[in-house]
Amino acid sequence: MNPDLTRWTGPEGLPRFDRIADADFTPAFDRELAAAEAAMEAIAANPDAPTFANTVAAMELAEDGLNRLLSIFYTLANADSNPAREALQRDFAPRLAAYNSKTGMDPRLFARVKAVAATADSLPPEDRRITELALRGLTRSGAGLDGAARERMAEIRARMAVLTTRFSQNVLADERDYVLPVPDDRLAGLPDWLVRSMRAAAAARGMDGQVVTLSRSLIVPFLEHAGDRALREVAFRAWTARGTGQGAGGEATDNLPLVAEILALRHERARLLGYADFAAFKLEPEMAGTADRVADLLGQVWEPARKRAASDEARLTALAREDGVNGALEPWDWRLYAARLRRRDHDFDADQVKPYLTLDAMLAAMMDVAHRLFRLEFQPFDAPLWSPDARAWRITRDGRLMAVFVGDYFARPSKRSGAWCSSLQVQHKIGAGQRPIVVNVCNFTPPEGPNAPAFLSWDDARTLFHEFGHATHHILSDVTWPSISGTAVAQDFVELPSQLYEHWLEQPAVLDAHARHHRTGEPLPADLRDRLLAAGKADAGFSTTEYLESALVDLAFHQGDPPADPMARQARVLAGLDAPAAIPMRHATPHFSHVFSGDSYASGYYSYMWSEVMDADAFAAFQETGDIFDPATARRLEETILSKGGSAPADQLWLAFRDRMPGVDALLRGRGLA
Repeated sequence: MNPDLTRWTGPEGLPRFDRIADADFTPAFDRELAAAEAAMEAIAANPDAPTFANTVAAMELAEDGLNRLLSIFYTLANADSNPAREALQRDFAPRLAAYNSKTGMDPRLFARVKAVAATADSLPPEDRRITELALRGLTRSGAGLDGAARERMAEIRARMAVLTTRFSQNVLADERDYVLPVPDDRLAGLPDWLVRSMRAAAAARGMDGQVVTLSRSLIVPFLEHAGDRALREVAFRAWTARGTGQGAGGEATDNLPLVAEILALRHERARLLGYADFAAFKLEPEMAGTADRVADLLGQVWEPARKRAASDEARLTALAREDGVNGALEPWDWRLYAARLRRRDHDFDADQVKPYLTLDAMLAAMMDVAHRLFRLEFQPFDAPLWSPDARAWRITRDGRLMAVFVGDYFARPSKRSGAWCSSLQVQHKIGAGQRPIVVNVCNFTPPEGPNAPAFLSWDDARTLFHEFGHATHHILSDVTWPSISGTAVAQDFVELPSQLYEHWLEQPAVLDAHARHHRTGEPLPADLRDRLLAAGKADAGFSTTEYLESALVDLAFHQGDPPADPMARQARVLAGLDAPAAIPMRHATPHFSHVFSGDSYASGYYSYMWSEVMDADAFAAFQETGDIFDPATARRLEETILSKGGSAPADQLWLAFRDRMPGVDALLRGRGLA
């Protein structure tokens, strides 16, 4: 086995990615999976009476080698995939599912943890918490089942691993393989920077001319600028056809049969565990608790958003009429005319801002905010990573190592779409302890040449801040046990730090210091900055409506009996909402990776809005002091939330910071809907 897969000897404790080959993974996986099985078997078969130390604490590091191996593998599989890694994913998924079923449903482990939990009141708070969570995890995995129900649960878990892996790979295949060549005579309306980016995308694929790909950082600005309506339609339909069998992969990438089976198996799993449906099962441990509470929150926001979207639709339709579009406003029209309306209402053109929003400038802004709030210092260093695009920083505070941070920011055909935060290792205090190695991955448009700056859109800059907000949850973590470290919190609490961090990007003090012209170094003019911020809420009806449609469809999929025809249920939900036809779901079902590439956001896509209610109120805590960098408030945020991980229930952590639960009013004001 290649030792570099589990014993990391790179700079600052990073893995030596330059010493790792795809062929190394299978023998390493075989060995580490067997080691994890043996460690868990030793705990389960221990003849000594169960104690916290020999059961719950022992389980915390039983899978350390396997977790280290998988953190490398899935970092590569998501950020730099290839056919070999995709094949390995398909091989590993059912084997991991079988292992997780065996350990998660082991009656001996269940009995031992249950015995420890019976006397957990005598344990220190963190020990008591991980005991409660271990018992809950085993119960929800089916450890309390027996006979045919136990066997069926294991079958479901194994099949789900195959289905969700295939779903994810189908979406990636359609995104990777699609290109739309755009002839020179059909470039009307496209700014020079976008044409250059399209030419760079073509060159990266060995093609001449310019192309549109399904990278969000390319297709969204194309839809905002392209004057050729027919071409916009082709691009939009390709974007929304991912995973339907009508995209670049053909029938081989049709996810609809997978969706129906996934929903059926989730429902069966929930019923085996005694729940009415998957929504009831999934939401029980979350802050929301029940589907009714989720629906109530989404409903409070839906009507203001729908009314705003309908009003905007009328204005956009009038603009389209000026272009001779006599039919209905279509989904491929909305972004173009919304951009024109922003220019008309706010004298604002996003292209004016782009020269001030380079990646390096926004990274400096992101790091400056972290320094002013949490006294974090960033030192870049060279390391052999998985791509020349990726870069690394050592993060310290008062000379103490807090974390290693890796950013991989540019779109590549080998990278799955979207943006995310993950960790190669999490913080804990077992033994000598360890500090986290945190990874942020984005899909921004690459620079046009080796010495050229990379320009971000305003949406890109928000994404940069959002993902680093997740990173702060890892960086500032200060708990004993890895299972409650960093972002290991309730799903509808995990987006609070990320969405809260976005607020600082919008502050004049941050923009004035860091948004500087890439050639002249001049700061973003104050009037342009103010117009940018005012225009940021101009299309709130659209952004809120498309999000809520996805959240409500996700919830409906998992309530009651599973739909035999998911698209029919989706259609009924959307029809009942009376949303403008020109605003489709943000994530159409066949490529709704949040929900169908795994269970994390299944019946949980609402969590972004649940967290937004809190992030609006949390930022208000800073504003109320008169200083958005108020040291006492930042310290309280760290001490009560960011350092605590999942060491206490989310509502307790929130109340320790803010003393009261927030209402929806701050959210509506923040979105410009009140």
